[in-house]
Amino acid sequence: MQFTSELIDTIQAKFSNPLPGRPAQYRMAHVVRDYPVPDFSKARKAAVVILLYPNANKETQLVLIQRMLHPKDRHSGQISLPGGKLESADASAEAAALRELEEELGVPTSDVKVLGQLSDLHISVSNFLVYPFLAVIDRRPNFIPQPSEVHAVLETPLDAFLEKSMRRKKDLKLPNGITLKKVPYFDIQGHTVWGATAMIINEFSELLMGEMLSAES
Repeated sequence: MQFTSELIDTIQAKFSNPLPGRPAQYRMAHVVRDYPVPDFSKARKAAVVILLYPNANKETQLVLIQRMLHPKDRHSGQISLPGGKLESADASAEAAALRELEEELGVPTSDVKVLGQLSDLHISVSNFLVYPFLAVIDRRPNFIPQPSEVHAVLETPLDAFLEKSMRRKKDLKLPNGITLKKVPYFDIQGHTVWGATAMIINEFSELLMGEMLSAES
């Protein structure tokens, strides 16, 4: 998918319509959940960014990070979107998302345009309520990974998240020894993109495509 002003205008216009919401998120969840929203008043708050930008061939890219290994981080080593928890100095969830993008990957907030906000998502294992944002930058950033947080930067064509062949299911063994059965995931450059990251990206994919997209059985 080519990175053009028409594409950006089309994406931004889609945010004026109802979002695909939790049904789209849960199509990439490893368990079936109810859609009603529980009380998240005690949940910690976090924000993430889906950042789109062009590569040298003007193809639309999406950046992911592989988190560093931390024994106290439940999401240690996983593939995720840039982002992190809200801090007291953040004026808003959007401000927190952009601050984290700059801290983790060195992308100046002044160069980034936010197109819209996707549906929030509660991560039960860590009790975080995550606010996702969709943003663009008109050139490939000079990524400067934060050494203490980012193990690797994964630059991925947006098209990879729109192809049904990249949506798969498998049994996934967690570091705590628990095995999750038939987990939906994106197969991206040999990496397993699952959980909250896959759920958030799937809502954006369905917003863009205007159709339901599920992992293959």
